[in-house]
Amino acid sequence: MPESRALMQVHGGGVRQAAARYGIPASEWLDLSTGINPHGYPVGEVPQRVWARLPEPDDGLEAAAADYYGTAALLPVAGSQAAIQLLPALRSGTARVGILEPSYNEHARAWREAGHTVRPLNGEAIAAALPELDVLVLVHPNNPTGQCFERADLLAWHAELAARGGWLIVDEAFMDVTPGASLAQDAPREGLVVLRSLGKFFGLAGARVGFVIADDAMRAQLAARLGPWGLAGPSRWIATRALTDRAWQAETRSQLQARGQRLAERLRAHGLAPTGGTALFQWCRVDDPAGWQDHLGRQGILVRRFDAPGSLRFGLPGDAAEWQRLEAGLQRA
Repeated sequence: MPESRALMQVHGGGVRQAAARYGIPASEWLDLSTGINPHGYPVGEVPQRVWARLPEPDDGLEAAAADYYGTAALLPVAGSQAAIQLLPALRSGTARVGILEPSYNEHARAWREAGHTVRPLNGEAIAAALPELDVLVLVHPNNPTGQCFERADLLAWHAELAARGGWLIVDEAFMDVTPGASLAQDAPREGLVVLRSLGKFFGLAGARVGFVIADDAMRAQLAARLGPWGLAGPSRWIATRALTDRAWQAETRSQLQARGQRLAERLRAHGLAPTGGTALFQWCRVDDPAGWQDHLGRQGILVRRFDAPGSLRFGLPGDAAEWQRLEAGLQRA
């Protein structure tokens, strides 16, 4: 295995690697590893003119996003991952960074690689640790645990950090089903950074569209580092339509909440009581996560494994056949 591959972070997906390992064609896998809405926004046909012209900033995307998120203090980026990698470079000196664990592991990697000191935290330890931190990074709802925080607590933590030049970074990749809990509408505030993405709720992970919601100075610094044309024209076109389609959004929120409950019930019925989760995934603590992943993998079912603590994350099946296949796989366990 090449060293670069061995050092890559583990995320959801990886169907081709699983197909090679188990000898099951990639087209025959049930991929439940990502937490992406399997019934994503219906893109339709992108007009040819969108492919033929350079992206333009006055095409309606920023206005659509401002209306959707409740703030105009935003910067489009190529998925929130682009901001996750750049934000540590904007912090001078060696920052003390508190990050939930387990959580989306790209946050900790980016801060460590930029030379900062990362302190893993559980949710209950945040308030006590805050005086010793310069930056607090939270995924909210957390991935994979689904842990949520009170708005009053988040705003109080931000105020304490900002008073001494610190930052609160809130990654809201899974927030769209419960938009009332978002901090986006509280921006801009100095020292508050909110990350949003169209990858999960909208099911548009391949379009690579996200937003950084922050004060003017931070957005300007990020924009200067990103340069022109940060988003492809077709991605901007698709995102504008998804963000303005309120009927689809309302219907999808209702459907995802029902499907999330159904997934939790089916897992519980087979002895995998979820410890946490969201409408888009369920998280189950298990004693032998590698064994469970292997057992399901032999049936062509891919789930996300975590070793610390031992656990599995299950995304939503897409149709009746996929629900039946998951049911059969759990029964064989």
